Amino acid sequence: MNASERLQASPWLARLFPFLQWWPRVNRVTLRADLVAGVIGAILVVPQGVAFAAIAGMPPQYGLYAAIVPTIVAALYGSSWHLMAGPTTATSIVIFSTMSAVAAPGTNEYVQLVLLMSLMAGLFKLVMGLLSMGVLVNFVSRTVVIGFTAGAGLLIAGSQIQHFFGISMPRGLSFVQTFEHLAMHASEIDWYVTSVAAITLISAIVMRRQYPRLPYMIGALLVGSVYAYLLRFIPGFSAAHHIATVSALPGPLPEFTPPHFSFEALRKTASAAMVVGVVGLTEAISISRAIALRSEQRLNANQEFIGQGLANIVGAFFSSYAASGSLNRSGLNYEAGAKTPLASIFSAIFLVLILLVVAPLAQYLPLSAMAGVLLLVGWGLIDFANIRKIFRISRTESAVLIAAMLATLFVQLGFAIYLGVMLSLMLYLKRTAHPRIIDVKPDPADETYLFTRDSGLPDCPQLKIFRIQGAVFFGAAPYVQEVLRDVEQKHVLIDAMGINFIDIAGAEMLADEAKRRRRVGGGLYLYRVNDQVLRILTRSGRLEDIGTENIFPVNTNAVGFIYSNLDPAICRSCDRRIFRECKARLPDGERRQEQDLVETVAARSIPGALS
Repeated sequence: MNASERLQASPWLARLFPFLQWWPRVNRVTLRADLVAGVIGAILVVPQGVAFAAIAGMPPQYGLYAAIVPTIVAALYGSSWHLMAGPTTATSIVIFSTMSAVAAPGTNEYVQLVLLMSLMAGLFKLVMGLLSMGVLVNFVSRTVVIGFTAGAGLLIAGSQIQHFFGISMPRGLSFVQTFEHLAMHASEIDWYVTSVAAITLISAIVMRRQYPRLPYMIGALLVGSVYAYLLRFIPGFSAAHHIATVSALPGPLPEFTPPHFSFEALRKTASAAMVVGVVGLTEAISISRAIALRSEQRLNANQEFIGQGLANIVGAFFSSYAASGSLNRSGLNYEAGAKTPLASIFSAIFLVLILLVVAPLAQYLPLSAMAGVLLLVGWGLIDFANIRKIFRISRTESAVLIAAMLATLFVQLGFAIYLGVMLSLMLYLKRTAHPRIIDVKPDPADETYLFTRDSGLPDCPQLKIFRIQGAVFFGAAPYVQEVLRDVEQKHVLIDAMGINFIDIAGAEMLADEAKRRRRVGGGLYLYRVNDQVLRILTRSGRLEDIGTENIFPVNTNAVGFIYSNLDPAICRSCDRRIFRECKARLPDGERRQEQDLVETVAARSIPGALS
C-alpha cells in the first residue's frame, strides 16, 4: 500500500499530518525547483521583513523572525502548495493601528503585547478552521478588500513622511494631520535625508520596470545605502552623517520565549487579535485562491485556516509577530517554479543563512532609504485598474469601496473591515429583498408552454403572468406582495422556476394572495415550482390554501386551464388574444369563429361602421 492509499484508508492521518498529502509529489525534479524558489524567496524577504516590521512599529529583526518559524509551520499544515506565510503589509498596518493606542511602538511593552496578540490571533484562526468556518471569509467582498488595501497604501505613504523628509513628528498623528504638520514645518526638511529617499525611490522604480525578475527592493536599498554612505566623504556635506539608520540586527535565530500573560494584557489585545485574525485569514485565502486558479490546485479553506492559526501560535513562542500569506513572495514563489510547500521551508532555512552575513550590515541601512521603498510599496497597493472598473460598473459597490477606504484612513483599519463587511451584507440583503419580478407573455414562436419577456405582445386584461427570480423569504415577501397587489388583473400566473428558496413568511404571503384573489373572482397560480419550494408549501399547510389544482408542473398547459376560468364577456369584446386558446374558443367553450361572424354581420348592418 503506497502513501496515497494509506491516507485514503486513514482520513484522520491526513487531518493530523496534512503535509503527507503532498509529500509523495516530491522527487528530484521538484526538489531542484523548490530549492531555487526558496533561495529567491529568502532574498526577497530580507528588505520586506525589515520594512514590514517598521510598519508594524516593531524592531526590524521581528519582521525577519516572522518569516522563519511561521513560514515552516504554515507550509507543513496549510493547504496551498505555493502560499508563503510571513510578515505582510496589511497585517503590519493593522497591528500598528490597533496596538499603538495601548503602548508606544518599539518599546518592550509594545513588543510583548504584540506577541501576545499574535498568539491570540493564531488561536482565533485555529478555532475557525477546526469549526470548518472557512466559508465565512467569503463575506469579506473583493470590493471591501480593494478599498481597504487602497486606504492601507495611503497610510503607508503617510507613515513614512517623517523619514522621507527627515522631519520629527509627534506620535499618533492622523493621516491628514501628518500632511498638515509637513506643510507647517516645511522649512525643517532635511534635504540630505530627502535626497537619499528620492534616490532610493527612483532606483526602485527603474529597477522594477527594467528588471522585473530581480529583487528591486534589495537593489534600491543598496543604492540608497551606498549613496548615504558616500555623502559623508563629500566636502560640504558634513551634516549627512546625521542620517538615521536602522539599528544593528541581533542574531538571526529567534529564541524560544513564551509571551507574557496577564489579564490586563489579554484585555488590551483581545479586540486587536480578532481584527488581525480576520485580516490575516482574508489575505491568506485570497492569495492562495488566486494562485490556485493558475496552478489548478484544489484548496481546502478550513485546512488553510488551521495552518495559519498554528503558524501564528508557534511563531509567537519564537518572537514572531502575526504572519499571513504574502502576496509578493507567494506570487514570486509560483513564478519561480515552486512545485511543493518545501519551497517555503527552504526559504526559511536560507533566510537564516543569509542573515548570518547580512545582520551586521543592517546598521548601514538609512531609514530614509526604507521610506523610499515603502512609498513605492504603498503606491503599489492601490489597485487603480479594479477601482476604475468598480466605479464604472456599480454605484453601490463604489460606495462600499469609498467607505472602506475612508474608514481605513480616518477611523481605524479594524473598523474599516467591519464597516465594509456590514455594508456588503446590507447591500446583499437589499438585493435579495427585491427579487426580480419580470413581466412575461407566451412565446408566439414556440409550440411549447414557455414564456418570454420579448414577445412584444400586449397584456391580457384578465390574466397577468410574472416570472420571479430569487428567494421569497421574510425579507422579500412584503415587496413581492406589494407588486402582486398592484396588479389590476384578477388572475395571476407566476412562473416559479426562478424561486430558489421560500420560507414560512413567503408561503403565508402566497396563500394570503391566493385567498384574496379568490374573493374577487380570480386566482393565483404557480407554474414550474421546484421540489424544495413545493415541500415548504406542503409542510406549512399553505398548499391547500393556494389549491393543488393551481400548481402546474413543467411542460403542462397552465394557460389552458386558467383560460376556462376567465370571464367570457370580457373575452368576447377583447381584441388582444395573446393566448392560443383565445383564437379558437371563448372561455365558456363557444367557438371563436362563429362569434366573429356575428360581430361582422352586426357591424355591416350599422351605416358607416366599416368606413
